[in-house]
Amino acid sequence: MPAINPNISVDCVIFGYDFKDLNVLLVERTLLSEKGDLIFTDHTLLGNHIYEEEDIDEAAMRILKELTGFENIFLEQFHTFAHPKRLENEKDRQWLRSIGFDPDNRVITVGYYSLLNCKEVTLHAGNRRVCWVPVNIVGDLAFDHNLILAKAYEDLKLKVMLGPIAYQFLPRKFTLSQLQKLYEVIFNIRFDKRNFRKKVARMKYLVPLNEKQKGVAHKPAQLYMFSREVFEMTKKGVFEFTI
Repeated sequence: MPAINPNISVDCVIFGYDFKDLNVLLVERTLLSEKGDLIFTDHTLLGNHIYEEEDIDEAAMRILKELTGFENIFLEQFHTFAHPKRLENEKDRQWLRSIGFDPDNRVITVGYYSLLNCKEVTLHAGNRRVCWVPVNIVGDLAFDHNLILAKAYEDLKLKVMLGPIAYQFLPRKFTLSQLQKLYEVIFNIRFDKRNFRKKVARMKYLVPLNEKQKGVAHKPAQLYMFSREVFEMTKKGVFEFTI
């Protein structure tokens, strides 16, 4: 096995949308005594240390694939976390000692986030217990992972206003109501339907299809899709979605 660098790690904030909530994927962390008694259990983001000969982006993709089975998906590097007192919490120090790491070593973490449609992915976490949790009800996480999650969410909202990355959360074909709900969930606000549709009407890369929903109890709505090709051809200056 390649040598591990004990001072550099990658944490991946995996955002998932299920047409109701914006979720984050968490990993259960459980520490047992030598007798098998529970010392504590909590949750972390997905992360690990990099290998000595590994590029940081390669490490992020590897860690993501190892813990979830996901590969070739959107990943955005958003911040580096390097405070010298990141590992002062006693629970974190106990955990690090239990897995053979020196808690006095300074660890620098590079943060990434990914955007997924929860309904289109199947988790493959091996013996790790993972779960989707709505971002707005996440409790206390291990290490400084609450800070990492908050920074990732802040960056996500900014990037959604400045570029068409929100479509990563949606199926290839979607309705305008589904698109509006997604933006409302991300920004935690309600949009007036008429005003929202005025906004999206300016998006030439939002292509209407000659198709409607199937198998729904209500009146089928028209389907749309995002065209990367049209976006690249028609974008002028800075993309901006105002709220």
